[in-house]
Parts: sequence; C-alpha cells; structure tokens
Amino acid sequence: MSILNVEKLSHGFGDRAIFKDVSFRLLKGEHIGLIGANGEGKSTFMNIITGKLQPDEGKVEWSKRMRVGYLDQHAVLEKGMTIRDVLKSAFQYLLDMEQEMNDMYGKMGDVTPEELEDLLEQVGTIQDTLTAQDFYLIDAKIDETARGLGLTDIGLDKDVNDLSGGQRTKVLLTKLLLEKPDILLLDEPTNYLDEVHITWLTRYLQEYENAFILISHDIPFLNSVINIIYHMENQELNRYVGDYDYFLEVYEMKKQQLESAFKRQQQEISQLKDFVARNKASVATRNMAMSRQKKLDKMEVIELAQERPKPQFNFKVGRTAGKLIFETKDLVIGYNEPLSRPLDLRMERGQKIALVGANGIGKTTLLRSILGEIQALSGTVERGEHQLIGYFEQEMKSDNYNSCIEEIWNEFPSYSQFEVRAALAKCGLTTKHIESKIAVLSGGEKAKVRLCKLINRETNILVLDEPTNHLDVDAKDELKRALQAYKGSILMISHEPEFYKDIVTETWNCESWTTKVF
Repeated sequence: MSILNVEKLSHGFGDRAIFKDVSFRLLKGEHIGLIGANGEGKSTFMNIITGKLQPDEGKVEWSKRMRVGYLDQHAVLEKGMTIRDVLKSAFQYLLDMEQEMNDMYGKMGDVTPEELEDLLEQVGTIQDTLTAQDFYLIDAKIDETARGLGLTDIGLDKDVNDLSGGQRTKVLLTKLLLEKPDILLLDEPTNYLDEVHITWLTRYLQEYENAFILISHDIPFLNSVINIIYHMENQELNRYVGDYDYFLEVYEMKKQQLESAFKRQQQEISQLKDFVARNKASVATRNMAMSRQKKLDKMEVIELAQERPKPQFNFKVGRTAGKLIFETKDLVIGYNEPLSRPLDLRMERGQKIALVGANGIGKTTLLRSILGEIQALSGTVERGEHQLIGYFEQEMKSDNYNSCIEEIWNEFPSYSQFEVRAALAKCGLTTKHIESKIAVLSGGEKAKVRLCKLINRETNILVLDEPTNHLDVDAKDELKRALQAYKGSILMISHEPEFYKDIVTETWNCESWTTKVF
C-alpha cells in the first residue's frame, strides 16, 4: 500500500533548479535511503514532503491519518525545558488523556447517578487506552531510549539551553523514536552520534516495523538498515531496489551503457550530417540527403548529465613545527565540574592521532583546552614552537549571511576574484553555490566552504573536530586521501572508523580517562 505519493515535483531557488518533474512513492514497511551529493536537494525534498516548503510545481499526497516524525538538521528546542521535559512531550497525547481522566474523577462528587455512570464508562475507556499504550511505563521507556543514544551521560535534568548543537540533535532524535510515528524521516541522524550509539540506532532501525526515509552519507550504516535507494542527481530522482552497494553497481553499469549509446549516436549523427552536406546540392542525391535530414530532425538526442566538480583538497604545509606538539601535566578539563581525571598526554611532530569515545565525555573540550580557547580546571598545557594550526570546528554557532565569495575574500584579501572562485570550485562547489549566501547552503556545502579556508592557509598541525559531518561520499573520500598525504601532524575527533583508521598512527580512547560513568 502506498503511504506517500509525489508526482511531477519541480523546485528551485531563484534561477537554480534543484529538481525537475520528479516522482516518488513510499510503500508500507519500506526502509528508504535518500542519497546524492551535497546540494542536490535531499533536505529540500524532505521539507517539501513535510509541508515546510511549497514546491514550485507538483503534488504531494500522504495517506490519511499518518503520523509523520521528522528529524530535521536545523530543528530547535523550546527554551527553559529540561531534556526529560522534551522527551516526555513525546507522550503528550497520553498525558492529555490522563489529565482528562483526572478531571472526570474531580467531577464525580457533583453529578447525578446517570452522569456518574457515563463518567465511569468514559474513565474506563481512557484507562484501557493508557494501559494498552504502556502509559505507566513511560519513565522506563524514556530512560531506556535515552541511555541507548547517550543522553543519560549528559543528564536528563539539564536545561536544553545549555546543550551543544549535537546534543540538541540527540534529544530530538530520542524524542522522535519515543513517539514511534508511522513514518520516520531522518536527515543525517548519525552526524552527532558516536560508534556505540550508531550501533544502537542501527539495531533499532533494523527492527523498525514502519516505513522510514533516511538521508545519510555514512555508507556502512546506510547499507545495514535500508532496502530501497532513491538517488538524487542532476534534478532527477531514480529508484533502486537493494542496498547502497547494489545501487552503485547498477548505477555504474547504467552510466557506462548511456556513455556507449551516446558515442554510437554521436558517430551516427556525424555521418548523417556529413552525407547531407555532401549530397544536398546534387539533383541525383538530393532526395537521399533530405531523407537523412528528416532522420536527423526526428532523432531523440542522448544527453550526458553534466559531471559535478569533484573536490580536490590539497593542504598547504608551512614551515616545520618543533618536535613537541603539546604536553599536558595533571590537566583536568571541564566547565563547572571535571570531565577527566588528571591527564599527562604528549604528542610529537608527525603523529596523526584520532580521539574516540562516547559523546559528552569531553573530546571537544580537550581540543579547545589544548588550543587555549577555554581554561582548564587545573593542570598545564605546554605547546611547542613554530606552530601553524588549522582548526576545523564541529559546528559553527551563528548564521552566516556572507556569500561564499565574500567569506573567502575576507579570509584571503590578496586573492583576485578568479582565485577565490577557483579555490571554491576545487572544493566541489558549482558556480550557483559559489554565488549563494552561506546561510542557504546545505550542511555539506557549508563544510566545503570551511575546508576551503583551511586548505588555502599554510599549516603544520591540523586539529579536526568531526570533519566528515555532512560531507558526501566523494568529498569524504577526497578528504581521507588528502589527510593521508598531509605531511604535518593531525589531532582529530571522528566517530567513523572507516574514515580515520587508514589516516592515523594512533587512536586514543577518551573513555579511559573520563570521569563519566558508563
């Protein structure tokens, strides 16, 4: 049975077309992976089918009485609520029923026997519904799901105002899973999850009875949970039955077949044009030339899709840093309370180190303490000489209304406009993206702009906090190659072993020194 039908959908921003005349259907129980390069319109498509955005043309039809749950990259939480308050709101319809039942109990002393009987019957119906929906196990459900996604490490009584962007996303995901909607719509849910919690979410989605649509660039995760692929490319949306690996196999085969057909047709067109040109003037061969021309006019010309620019990340290495990168003595990191025991850590030139471990244990706090961006609670950090540090932060705090060109020009004022455009194009951004405001770009496109600033500055140490978040497959592969080739030192936080294991010389498990209890 079809849950969602999308017909002849077209949409764009200004003169930039996102997709044209696309169709889509979601059937009961399907686990769909919505894939495509950064900026192809995946999040825009989600916003259209949830009604947050009106398409330029086309029709979106949901089956009646469907509860749709959407995890949006850019969703926000209401101020003044604790994490537990937000999670409890997943059961608001049951809490409202309980309140209605309690109000009925309050009326029972002031009604006639007939009205009392009617109220008792209504109360019984509500009580049966609450019991069937496990209403009295709500707190246990909240604790179990919050633990699975790492929220108990943060503390369920923490105010949502005090959460990082990643922690807010975790809260929204947990609330969504507790709601158990008929359809889940998930936009890059693993971006702020560590390996343990990705494993938990993988099991949850594998056992999920209802349908879901998932946007993700984490291929091992995608492969393990989906059974249908919808591929968005060049304003088209195409359906493939199977996982990502099978899609890739079929996609490459179709691409090669189309290229072969294109070459054959171009050869035929060339021969026909040549025949017409040579024979149209001759009385004896004019009819044959006209016949060939008619064939040319009727021919449906095969067009190859324009290749997207492939990113090229080549980091500029500056002068050699001193032998010591950093050394800590009895360093205790944290804000109001310690996140670590006293740490004695040392990193030397040439090392490439991955910091791994559960979210919320202080990996980012450690990076920022080493860089001197925040004050440690106690202990010291000694940094070496001649350091040219490039720092890639996990998230940027404020909306940026510069254009991409302005952003790079502000950083490199000596560049010509041609050099600015060339630098952005090398990071895989098209002309339309380059001329857009950063605020309207997708998460992956914004990350490419930030990487553009990083690779065009001389560095000898890279400090990277989840650099693969939002990046598409091509960009992720190219970044991996560039970091393997980088001659400087690297200190990196990542939750993707597939990405970091072939780059780093050492892995430091931060769980071994955290004060958090697991």
